[in-house]
Amino acid sequence: MSELLATANEWIWSRGLIFLCLGAGVYFSIRSRFLQVRHFGHMIKLMFVGEKSESGVSSFQALAMSLAGRVGAGNIVGVATAIAFGGPGALFWMWAVAFLGASTSFVECTLGQIYKVKDPLTGEYRGGPAYYLSRALAHTKASTPFKIYGMVFAAVTIIACGVLMPNIQSNSIAEGAANAWGTEKWLVGAITMLLLAFVVIGGVKRIATFAGIVVPFMAIVYILIAIIVVIANASEIPEVLRLIFSSAFGADAAFGAILGSAIMWGVKRGIYSNEAGQGTGPHSAAAAEVSHPAKQGLVQAFAVYIDTLFVCSATGFLILSTGAYRVYSGESADGDIMRPSAVLDQAGIAAGDGPGAAYVQEGMDTLWDGAGASFVAISLAFFCFTTIVAYYYMAETNLRYMLGNAATKPFRFLADTVGGNVTRLLQLVICLSVLAGAIASAEDAWALGDIGVGTMAWLNIIGILILQAPAYKALRDYEQQKKMGADPVFDPQKLGIIGATFWETYVPPTLKKEKVDV
Repeated sequence: MSELLATANEWIWSRGLIFLCLGAGVYFSIRSRFLQVRHFGHMIKLMFVGEKSESGVSSFQALAMSLAGRVGAGNIVGVATAIAFGGPGALFWMWAVAFLGASTSFVECTLGQIYKVKDPLTGEYRGGPAYYLSRALAHTKASTPFKIYGMVFAAVTIIACGVLMPNIQSNSIAEGAANAWGTEKWLVGAITMLLLAFVVIGGVKRIATFAGIVVPFMAIVYILIAIIVVIANASEIPEVLRLIFSSAFGADAAFGAILGSAIMWGVKRGIYSNEAGQGTGPHSAAAAEVSHPAKQGLVQAFAVYIDTLFVCSATGFLILSTGAYRVYSGESADGDIMRPSAVLDQAGIAAGDGPGAAYVQEGMDTLWDGAGASFVAISLAFFCFTTIVAYYYMAETNLRYMLGNAATKPFRFLADTVGGNVTRLLQLVICLSVLAGAIASAEDAWALGDIGVGTMAWLNIIGILILQAPAYKALRDYEQQKKMGADPVFDPQKLGIIGATFWETYVPPTLKKEKVDV
């Protein structure tokens, strides 16, 4: 089974996907005139503008929901893995894919807002790649192929977010707890499963509220603690920076032979962490109550920065400055060690154990003996749990897209076991996936997750390369209205955008208030 998963993973994460991710990021950055630089300050301002409504969440809550999916095991375990198999230079390529990916995230999340719908059952806003893939060209001869494309993406997302990707998160929670306190992994999995069931049954509003409280707090605390550890090892920073940049381009004598691995692992783990182009961000972006799609597109672009440039960098510098890492010559921890680690050897971590949470925990322990491992375990629990919650929301959104009202209609043969509807079945499946992931091997869990991420990225990036035009029409319209001093309001008909039926009758809450006041 492990060999089969590894083969499928290698096939999906071939050089083709690496070039597609980087190439799309370069193209979108040039076409948008590097909006990730031009609008950097405005992105921060937009995070705190706007209010939630009965149907939609606020921009900040949508950002928090997005970060809940982005900030997870990839920010801790994923960074350790990237450095182990790609060398310190992998961190540079994580930065590169984040910088370029911010423009990719803008395109996909703006499209998510443009083609969102109002769920007739719950009244909540829904959207994502399946929606814009099926609606953007509905008026053309390509209507039928793209509707099928949307259904395929929805099915893949349900499987990826409901079955494959939660494994990594629960496995990382269990690994961190086992390293810190010796807790049985099945017990950690069972507790995580029960907590997840309580949250997801509450719907998108409970998810948004939960994420809005937990995500900012956990990210800030983790970054601050990591910075303290790095400051304590400040004398190592010049060497760390030299290693990162020299090995990123094959100039370092020790790591020059694995330049290809540095790029591959940096891009692979960068995308897994920040999810730019994967198609997950548009789901939470579509849930936001904004007057113009470009507003949330810019907010979601900044989410990529928060995830990779802040959280992943904190982990990377912590590992490198404390020396709590090994670099392997191959793709497995059973291979030759190019760079040994006295810190890990002293902790009794065998080379065959592979990279993971223990690397970060031992790095923390160099400053706080014992307490560091506990802090990382707690951080992992928060990071990964909120990510699993976000995965469920995405899976549910795509289930609603595929089945419509049938997603909540009773089925007799399911009535006695899953509460009588397919949505309950999805909740049961993801809960069982969490339990299974906790007790699975880390290698299998990551292989499953990578397969899910890679498949979604292939489908979504190709889709947005074809459908990108409305996103740039929205961006130009937004910038023009801002120059005129107005609070931009979106009118798809004026821009010649067809299929954005939600916006054709939409009146922003601020305008509704003005009419009432008059």
